[in-house]
Amino acid sequence: MANITAADVNKLRTITGAGMMDCKKALVEAEGDFDKAIEVLRKKGQKVAANRSDRESTEGAAVAYVNADKTKGIVITLNCETDFVGKNEGFVALANEMAEKAFNFETKEEFLASAYNDSMTVAEKLIEQTGVIGEKIEIGGFEKLEGAFIGSYVHSGKIATIVALSAAVEGGDEAAKNVAMQAAAMNPIALNGDGVDQAVIEKEKEIAREQLIAEGKPADKLEGILVGKVNRFFKDNTLVAQDYIKDSSMSVEKYIDSVSKGLTVAGFKRVAIG
Repeated sequence: MANITAADVNKLRTITGAGMMDCKKALVEAEGDFDKAIEVLRKKGQKVAANRSDRESTEGAAVAYVNADKTKGIVITLNCETDFVGKNEGFVALANEMAEKAFNFETKEEFLASAYNDSMTVAEKLIEQTGVIGEKIEIGGFEKLEGAFIGSYVHSGKIATIVALSAAVEGGDEAAKNVAMQAAAMNPIALNGDGVDQAVIEKEKEIAREQLIAEGKPADKLEGILVGKVNRFFKDNTLVAQDYIKDSSMSVEKYIDSVSKGLTVAGFKRVAIG
């Protein structure tokens, strides 16, 4: 039997918002496995959001860079150990420099191996900065996006997002920024239902099915109810189906179409600190 500590219970409570005793019972049932404990809570009807947040307690700066013609963009995080360093003007400047340099590389690994200047690679520059600052400095998130029109948004230096629209249109700058803001605030798991992994859908159906059985729902009604549950999951967790944060009377998809008839969101990328 796993040794469940008060710190473990408090951590699960922080993640889920469930009660202390419920968290303790879930951890005992899951033998200390946090992911399984979250599933236990959800199956028992707890209002627990799917845990998609970054669990690492890193600090740093999240930044975005978009090219001049707004057809390509990149978001990265430059990680450090303390918030004090992460907010330092010089550190943020280094993060922005790294994003601009990283723009020309397809993967983080290629970028780290590339030349920072004539005397060192990017990886060596980060090691140098680790020595200068006294904290471990590294590239964390690294996401790129191409499209007909790219917009970006950075929230408090902690979350950076880029969004691709299907066309460059009048009002596109504001629209792309608004959708990027949506992606930052609501942390969708996919652009639309087609982008959600089937394993995730099956897990949601399993959780919902156990909830419905526990509520005494008739067996012959379950499948129909589950369809509605899955559709609700898509509405809450996919970008274009979500309620638009600036006007909840419409979805993000309808908001974009209202900007220019036929305009769609073609993709998005998101990175976050902490």
